[in-house]
Amino acid sequence: MELNSSSCNAEEISTKRCRTCLHFQLRWMIFIFLFAFLFSSAAAYDPLDPTGNITIKWDVISWTADGYVAVVTMNNFQMYRHIMSPGWTLGWSWAKKEVIWSMVGAQTTEQGDCSKFKGNIPHCCKKTPTVVDLLPGVPYNQQIANCCKGGVIAAWGQDPSASVGAFQVSVGLAGTTNKTVKLPTNFTLLGPGPGYTCGPAKVVPSTTFLTPDLRRKTQALMTWNVTCTYSQFLASKNPSCCVSLSSFYNDTITPCPKCACGCKNKNCIKSDSKLLSVAGVNTPRKDNTPLLQCTTHMCPIRVHWHVKLNYKDYWRVKIAITNFNYRLNYTQWTLVAQHPNLNNVTEVFSFDYKPLVPYQSINDTGMFYGMKYFNDLLMEAGPAGNVQSEVLLEKNQDTFTLKKGWAFPRKVYFNGDECMLPSPDTYPHLPNSAPVSSTVITSIITASVIYLIIMVIT
Repeated sequence: MELNSSSCNAEEISTKRCRTCLHFQLRWMIFIFLFAFLFSSAAAYDPLDPTGNITIKWDVISWTADGYVAVVTMNNFQMYRHIMSPGWTLGWSWAKKEVIWSMVGAQTTEQGDCSKFKGNIPHCCKKTPTVVDLLPGVPYNQQIANCCKGGVIAAWGQDPSASVGAFQVSVGLAGTTNKTVKLPTNFTLLGPGPGYTCGPAKVVPSTTFLTPDLRRKTQALMTWNVTCTYSQFLASKNPSCCVSLSSFYNDTITPCPKCACGCKNKNCIKSDSKLLSVAGVNTPRKDNTPLLQCTTHMCPIRVHWHVKLNYKDYWRVKIAITNFNYRLNYTQWTLVAQHPNLNNVTEVFSFDYKPLVPYQSINDTGMFYGMKYFNDLLMEAGPAGNVQSEVLLEKNQDTFTLKKGWAFPRKVYFNGDECMLPSPDTYPHLPNSAPVSSTVITSIITASVIYLIIMVIT
């Protein structure tokens, strides 16, 4: 919004009225700025994975006397955010009075009121069914391809073959042609907690399938897609992890910020408490309430970045991930770091590594994850509740420096959620160099903003 100086013509209105006009317009500009800032924070957009989403595809494979049979496929196209145990929960609202006659590879959590039916009783009569995956090991006649994994779906960047889930549903009291079928609405997805927002179902070109001998193509009778995107802002008010820092050139260890993950309404237990020996204390709760080890940061996960060695042409970093939750093991965990020297990773010793290049011209982000059957399971809090690796990086002599915290990461994500980093003025610094106080910087910025506002008003 531009400040319209012509509306404050001195010949038409008084100076006092002009200032009132400017005050009003300035308030509107601040309001619009704050609104845009808050809206962008809530938006489901990840700059390190700009195209990441979960796409839910419905393929109608046959018509029935009163409806259709559809295969529902969930594709996780997120590079480093997976759905861990206890798995996904999918919900929607029927457009008419549809019922679910049967399901293969999944089940609804409630049947609902089916009292008006005689003989064949539907699997679910609820207007808003809630569907969950079946557990591994169910009988073969209840399975289809990519089902029955307890709702666990891997990230696309970590394991594309395991980033798919599926089930089959037989729908009754519904349309029996492409023109009479009404698409479900109000899709919801928990993965396993909140954070996902799903758009409306949209009809797309029918999916084509290849026969096992690859000599014939068939296609779905009708297909529609639902796209769900994740927002950490919607998932939780507080971060779920934090970062601590250290280096070989400074004895100071920069801890996670105090109360980095929030300290209010959190129960914790000391690491030497006798309660930890009580049977069942580590058993997960239905509401996934954590049992955290008492720390100053109160985060379930801490990532420690240690600048370990400095060679002539290389430098070495040690990364350690520690679990402080006594009730949760992290399966298929992922760690994403952003640092300008990740474009020259020479070797990662105990983790698997994959560069992430969301923008082709910038290669400064990488994903670390556990080696299968070795350290892809991060155990609950305790002596075994950590994984670690070292990373060897080749120097770019034009950019490499140990000054001003350059050797520390710009961003860190664990399981797709951004971790809180310490304030830059607390980073370990080289001897004989002192960091610039953040208080001084804040004061300068505040004074500059106030000066600009005064200049505009006067």
